[in-house]
Order: sequence, then C-alpha cells, then structure tokens
Amino acid sequence: MSPPVAPPGWSRWLVPPAALSVHLSIGQAYAWSVFKPPLESALGLSGTQSALPFQLGIVMLGLSAAFGGTLVERNGPRWAMTVALLCFSSGFLLSALGASLEQYWLIVLGYGFVGGIGLGIGYISPVSTLIKWFPDRPGMATGIAIMGFGGGALIASPWSAQMLESFGSDSSGIALAFLVHGLSYAVFMLLGVLLVRVPRTEKPVESGPSVLAGPQVSARQAIRTPQFWLLWIVLCMNVTAGIGILEKAAPMITDFFADTSTPVSVTAAAGFVALLSAANMAGRIGWSSTSDLIGRKNIYRVYLGVGAVMYALIALFGDSSKPLFVLCALVILSFYGGGFATVPAYLKDLFGTYQVGAIHGRLLTAWSTAGVLGPLIVNWIADRQEEAGRHGASLYGLSFVIMIGLLVVGFVANELVRPVDPSHHVPAPKEATHVERQQSESA
Repeated sequence: MSPPVAPPGWSRWLVPPAALSVHLSIGQAYAWSVFKPPLESALGLSGTQSALPFQLGIVMLGLSAAFGGTLVERNGPRWAMTVALLCFSSGFLLSALGASLEQYWLIVLGYGFVGGIGLGIGYISPVSTLIKWFPDRPGMATGIAIMGFGGGALIASPWSAQMLESFGSDSSGIALAFLVHGLSYAVFMLLGVLLVRVPRTEKPVESGPSVLAGPQVSARQAIRTPQFWLLWIVLCMNVTAGIGILEKAAPMITDFFADTSTPVSVTAAAGFVALLSAANMAGRIGWSSTSDLIGRKNIYRVYLGVGAVMYALIALFGDSSKPLFVLCALVILSFYGGGFATVPAYLKDLFGTYQVGAIHGRLLTAWSTAGVLGPLIVNWIADRQEEAGRHGASLYGLSFVIMIGLLVVGFVANELVRPVDPSHHVPAPKEATHVERQQSESA
C-alpha cells in the first residue's frame, strides 16, 4: 500500500483528526483497570494476574513499534493504520471468546499479544507524518495526536463500566463488552485510514522551515549514540511512575479510603479513572505545546522533578485528604502524558526528521519495560502487603518510595543529554537514501 499523497490545496489540519481516530481507539488500553475487578471475581484471579493482559499489551506495543518502525516509514501511515485496526479489533474479539469460554489465556493472547501489536503500530503510525506536516510546531502537532491515546480512557472507562453494569460482570457479560469494543473501534479507526495523507513537499507550510532542516541521523546511527539511551532511561522512568498509578487506579483509590468514613464507590472509582484519562490527555497537548516555548529538556525537568514531589505528597498525606490524593494523581498523569507527547519532538531536535518515526519506534521499548515494571512494582508489593495483614494506604507506601527513586534517576539522565556528535549525522539530506543503502550493505 503506497502512502497517499495530499493533492494540491490539501489542508494539513485534516491530518490530526485522522491520527486522533486511531489514538482515541487504542487509548482504551488505559481503561483496563475497569475490567480488573470483574475479571478477578469471575475467573478467580489475583491483582497481579489480572494485570497481565495490560502488561503484555504494553510490552508488545514497544516491541512492535521498535521492529515495525522502519516498515511504517517505508509503507506510510495508511498501511500502518490498517494493520493497527486489524490487530487491535481482532484482539478484542479473541478476548471476547476467551471470556465466554472462561479461558483466561485467550484474553491474555488476544488483548495482550495481538491487540498489543495493534497498539504499537497504531501509536507510531501518524507521528512521523505529523512532524513532516508541522515542522514549525512539532510539539503541538504530536501532542494533538498523542493526546488521543491519553484521552481514550475518558471515553472507554465510563462506557466499559456502563456495559458491565448492563451486561453483567460475570464471564458472559465481560465477553459481550469485549465484543462491542472490538466492532466499534474497527469502524472508528477506519475513519483515520481513509483520511490520512502525506505532504507533497519538504515545506508543507509556505515560508516555513524544511522538514529536513538541521542535523539528520538515521535510525541505525541513533541507537549508537548516548543521547538515545539517555532518552530511553528518561522515558522509561517517567512512564513507570505514571503507569504504576494508572493501571491500578480504580482499586487503588478504593483501598486508600476504605477505612475512612467516606469510602469510594465502584462508580466513583471509575470516575477517577476517567479523570486521570482527562489529565493524561490534557498533559499531552498542554505540556508538549509548552515544550515548543521553553525547550524539551526544561519540560522534562518539570515532569521528573515535580512528579517526584507529587508522589511524596501522596505517600505522606494522601490517605488523609481525597482532594490532595486526586490532585497529585492528576498532576502525575498529566506529566506521564506530556512525556509521551514531547518525546517525538525531543527526538526531532536531536536526530532530525529523517527516520524519526523509526527512531521513535525503537525508543518505545522503554515503554515496554515500564509497562512491566510499573504494574509489577505496585501489584506485587500490594499483594505481599495484603498477605502480611496490611490494608488501606499501607499497601502502597513502599511502591511510592520506589517511584520517587526512579523519577530521580530519570531527572539525572535528562541532565546528561547533549547535542548529537556530528560524526553520527547523515552527510546531507539528499544523500540519505544512498548512505542508508551503504550502511545496510556493510552491516
């Protein structure tokens, strides 16, 4: 499938809606915590076990983005969005079958493995194209699209909760909810497939900068630079800290205030998940647009430094004040989303637009790692604390201390980022294809 080229007069503002249709769909992953309690009850699972489909989905997101990034660059956004549609929807249909048969391994295979491939290819499908359409405002452009991934749960969380209430929270009700998700998202993602286009020229904005301005580094060379691995650490630490709350959001707020005079209901917990999704979404467009003004390194100083302070406040005072708990969690999730939306522009600043999509795909292996670390830290420690007879906020104290330490590590890594050495640059934009061929032949 050849990339569809925009006809003369095509508005670049039609591309963000195409990206949003895909990202809003695959952003359902952030509403997984709504399914955790019903699955645990219906299939007799522990908190760690019920997190497995989500964890595997994030692992596959990073791996498929890393290995498929070059294919996305070569075949274009329409091909990538089509693959994402087929995998993501099929994953839900397999999960529906697994829930109906009460075979949890099928849910893990469908939602985690097959759906996770759709997550990865869908996530990177519009990034390179958006940066090429908006070379003058890359942070804002990627923020608009990636905002959809963060905001997906804003729709999916209450929608999923309502379906479980209507269909029932037993295995058959869960199966029907999965089925409706798979079919509905297939239709919605098709809009993006039909609408997306690539620019005709290197300067899609009249009198604007060329998309090939500045240093250009190939994906092969990028992973040989310290800058790539420092950003890998930065992204991994920021994601681990955010995803630790997000994956267990509904049961976490319930546990925190279970022993108080005002416990949190199931409906209110689902509403909290939706609020986190809103903060995640707002951070992606708000903080990434801010990075166009103050710089990428400065905005990551905010994400990592202030994020550590927010975690400390929750650990110390969160169980005594619902507003404080909710506010700190919302700030952390806005930084989590902002980190995702800002990193493509950070990569563009360091490595240029040449193969930035493939570089971004490789960097998302940090997300795969964080997708295991975050839920594992929070769920495993909570399970062990519960076995020891603890309850309420004490289930999470140690986890939050670990998250603070990880954010400090990310802060230090961000401080060490410097411009890429010219020896890694592609000699000239027009020679990029020739250089890439020579590197491939010598490998």
